[in-house]
Amino acid sequence: MIELSIQQILDITGGRASQSLDPAGVISSVTTDSREVGAGALFVAKPGEFSDGHAFIDQALQAGAIAALAERETLTEQRQPHPAIIVPDAVEAMGLIAAHIVEFLKERNDAVVVGITGSAGKTTTKDLLAAVLSTSGPTVSPIGSYNGEVGVPLTIFSATEETKYLVVEMGATGIGHLTYLTGMVKPQLGVVLCVGSAHAGEFGGVENIEKAKGELVEALPANGTALLNVEDPRVARMASRTEAEVQYFGAANQAPANAAVWASEADTDANGRLSLVLNFPDGSTHRITSGLLGRHHVTNITAAASAAYVLGLAPAQIAATLDGLQAGSRWRMERIERADGVSIINDAYNANPDSMRAALITLAELGLPNEQGVARRTWAVLGSMLELGPDSVLEHDKLGRLAVRMNIKKLVVVGREAKPAYNSAVLEGSWGEEAYYVEDLDEARQLLNEQLEPGDIVLFKSSNGAGLRFLGDEIAAEVKEGRKA
Repeated sequence: MIELSIQQILDITGGRASQSLDPAGVISSVTTDSREVGAGALFVAKPGEFSDGHAFIDQALQAGAIAALAERETLTEQRQPHPAIIVPDAVEAMGLIAAHIVEFLKERNDAVVVGITGSAGKTTTKDLLAAVLSTSGPTVSPIGSYNGEVGVPLTIFSATEETKYLVVEMGATGIGHLTYLTGMVKPQLGVVLCVGSAHAGEFGGVENIEKAKGELVEALPANGTALLNVEDPRVARMASRTEAEVQYFGAANQAPANAAVWASEADTDANGRLSLVLNFPDGSTHRITSGLLGRHHVTNITAAASAAYVLGLAPAQIAATLDGLQAGSRWRMERIERADGVSIINDAYNANPDSMRAALITLAELGLPNEQGVARRTWAVLGSMLELGPDSVLEHDKLGRLAVRMNIKKLVVVGREAKPAYNSAVLEGSWGEEAYYVEDLDEARQLLNEQLEPGDIVLFKSSNGAGLRFLGDEIAAEVKEGRKA
């Protein structure tokens, strides 16, 4: 982190110093988790859904924190005030500190901020772009999916004085969320991947999702660049909402108008790995084979390549980095091969109708007969897609029918919210030992440990809250470690 004095933080946030606070103290890290506190830290006592950070101030100070960023004064056991910067809203104060750091880096290094948003693919695209940019200069990007009002500041806090590129993943669950984040980091380059039905219940419909995602391009300066997915009509028409230059990425037989990087000859091999030709605006072409599984990653790869090209990196350098590059974050089409020949594909960090469909397509392709005519048995272990609102039953119903029509051999539906997927699969003609419904992860674990056979391919896919990613890890480890549950 770029070190800041307590006095600087008081000035930045407009906070009030508690009686025991030393303004001369220097902060070398910021965290919202008292378990991550080290010497020189500022502990953010953030009120949470299940716990209040103010209750952990003592623990943070004992671990080496210099002060707390708090919303009220708290006391030690000796009834003395904790050293703290008192602010009306701790999360907003984090944003103010992050904004100060971004401005410092822009002035010092001409640092560039890239904002990435979309209903799916944000984290993968962020990881790809960060890997490419890091070949050109010091690059900071989020850990996992740090993409909200807390995650974005924590990402910024990891920057150093040498940071050249800030790749910021931006998530939203309502109108105005991206406006808040863009006001904090002021991106010069904005990437919009897709508008899907993720969080439709929270947003009040896909139209509001489109409106919210477009807040990123609205925030771009006139000398900035908006990179839009030409294959998503809702994204493509965001061009009318920005003063920045607009370029398009995606897949096409010929270059679209105002093309950035576009893909041609995209295909997957027997192992699901994607190969494609990257076509650059300078006329150069480069064939790569990605380390990612599934055709749907064309969008993520061309988005990352486009952003890197706009920032001045050479096409050969971009292609060389992307060639063979795998996902940098866990549980995104993560493939693990067990010792007994069972393949696990763990894609259960997030889910919405579009990403579910893409994952099932990849699974179905992996189950096609090989050159010897041998087909592998496919399993789709599916949990609930959360935050779909009134569309939840319909979308899960579609999911079950799709699994049957794509000839997935075994369907395991986990949890009551996802049960319509099982019901529709049965109505579509999948019954007996082809489709299963289980109430929870324990039942799913027992079923899989009893029935998985060498050569099977198992996809785990659900929203984060359903917890299937952990079940996927457990099933992957069973035989790999020589154990049997």
